[in-house]
Amino acid sequence: WRSSATCKPWQSGRVLLRLWERCQPPSRKGINATAGQGQRVGAQEEPVLEDLEMPLARRETETLFQEQPQTGNQYLEDALLRSYLKTHLPPKVLEEVNQELERFGNRLLTKIKPLGWECELNPPVFRQYDAWGQRVDHIVTCSAWRRLKEIAAEEGLIAEAYERKYSSWSRLHQAVKLYLFSSSSGGFNCPLAMTDGAAKVIESLGVPESLKNAFDHLTSRDPKKFWTSGQWMTERRGGSDVANGTETVARKQPDGTYRLYGFKWFTSAADSDVTLTLARLADTDGQVKQGSSGLSLFFLKVRDEEGKLNSIQVQRLKDKLGTRQMATAELWLDGAKAELISAEGRGVASISNMLNITRIHNVICAVASMRRMISLSREYARRRVAFGKLLKDHPLHMQTIARMEVQTRGAFLLLMEIVRLLGLVETNMASEQDQLLLRLLIPVAKLYTGKQASAVVVEAMESFGGQGYMEDTGLPVIVRDTLVLSIWEGTTNILSLDVLRSLTKSQGQVMAVFFSTVQKKLELASSTAKLEHAVKQTQDAVSSLAQFTQAAGSKRAVTMELAARDFSYALARIYAGTLLIEHAARPDASSTDIAAARRWCNQELCPVATELGNSSYEAEEALLDSALVYEGSPASGSRL
Repeated sequence: WRSSATCKPWQSGRVLLRLWERCQPPSRKGINATAGQGQRVGAQEEPVLEDLEMPLARRETETLFQEQPQTGNQYLEDALLRSYLKTHLPPKVLEEVNQELERFGNRLLTKIKPLGWECELNPPVFRQYDAWGQRVDHIVTCSAWRRLKEIAAEEGLIAEAYERKYSSWSRLHQAVKLYLFSSSSGGFNCPLAMTDGAAKVIESLGVPESLKNAFDHLTSRDPKKFWTSGQWMTERRGGSDVANGTETVARKQPDGTYRLYGFKWFTSAADSDVTLTLARLADTDGQVKQGSSGLSLFFLKVRDEEGKLNSIQVQRLKDKLGTRQMATAELWLDGAKAELISAEGRGVASISNMLNITRIHNVICAVASMRRMISLSREYARRRVAFGKLLKDHPLHMQTIARMEVQTRGAFLLLMEIVRLLGLVETNMASEQDQLLLRLLIPVAKLYTGKQASAVVVEAMESFGGQGYMEDTGLPVIVRDTLVLSIWEGTTNILSLDVLRSLTKSQGQVMAVFFSTVQKKLELASSTAKLEHAVKQTQDAVSSLAQFTQAAGSKRAVTMELAARDFSYALARIYAGTLLIEHAARPDASSTDIAAARRWCNQELCPVATELGNSSYEAEEALLDSALVYEGSPASGSRL
């Protein structure tokens, strides 16, 4: 700091201390508690230094203390969630769900959150040999991780979706609980995603007798019976390209079971009880069929009745950037006993139900991480003083958080729309249009919210200044765990291409459903004067997207591939904007509901039309892409 005061060398250190105090906020022990309650900070306070005997170094530390942001019951503090449930749930269902979620919110705050932090502090450890040199391949998890598994069963975090107590609303109820659970779960949300996916696959197969016991365990509320499942798909050649990357071979045994041989390079929740995995059937000559049509789906238990590994060897645990609370391993299958549960060669089609569920869970985690960081950020703004006033009284700071809030609201409503549609499908109440829309929105929401979450949590971390970068605040944990969400269950580009496949498979029907659904929602909201401009912006974006879609048929394949990401972004922004407008058009909508809708629609809603106009998808541009990337590199040439 600078000061106009001069200090002679022989003057005591007390003068320095007085000057230091004048540069600090008024409270002598960190932020005054009353400041956290919104009271104005700025009273001129002259401390009586003569009464203080604390050494200077310690005084400096004392005055730099900051108040930790404190959040309460997540459910009660989530205004958008509560207003959504009030709007959509039948009154009797709402009454019961409201009581249960308030109770669950209290349990999260007092019991589950501390367990989640304990999991972060005590990550899993791999013990390959015992004291006598015997190979045991034991993955040791902490007691908090095991307790979270019990709580997941007690709370019915999987069971809720399959008991269907609330008919089509059960899936939404489950999703809301998982959304609240996610940020406090200590990474246990990941095994729950795969467990839900495995249960869905088994249910889609009609719960055959051989899998009934497994289904009952996966959907149990009894902690002593509850199982979790893995999803072993990724092999040495990578993740998404399972058709060409799967090398695992299945050999049929005389008793009708199979033995699996192969290397699973990335297996999350490796401590799970069971798993689903893909493999290629070997014929009597040991030959296998390549491509996706050569893949079949298998169910296997990780351990036998004696608790020994099912001819599985653990090579090592992965050293990941985030999700360190969960054991992710490399596994050798050396004759693992398994059951064929799909038709031969129909493995990819059979496991698609699992992928849809795990992608929805990915969206849940993305929205939950955004909500958690904003909740902490807004509370910190009520307590932290900078430049003489609370952060919440700095307009630019509030604008930054508000922009994050708008993104989170759009993502939340997109999530709720997907699980609402899924609930209809699961209870045979969905129309053909509902099913087509769900097929489209799952990859769209997954890819878009994954990117949103990464941006929002990093921005929110910045709102804490240097404290956001401190490991023991827990904020870097949220950031690290969030960054994987654009990678797991399909990267942004892979899912963008999946969106294009859904268009081709439906022969254009899915886009007709998309356009008609958006138009109906906008028409219902058009009478709300304050939303008139937002409605027009969205309608203009829909028109631009429709023009692009019509022109797409005459475009080369490379053009559509180059446009895939921007096209998917346009679908996400238009549909989320429509949902925000719909929510803001309610009779009891708040001014913030309207503001969120209007602000969302101020962004570029149809980037694919803009970039098409810029000729960004032409083959010549693709060649320039490669030239820009590889200029100065030994690489040369292009396949385009």
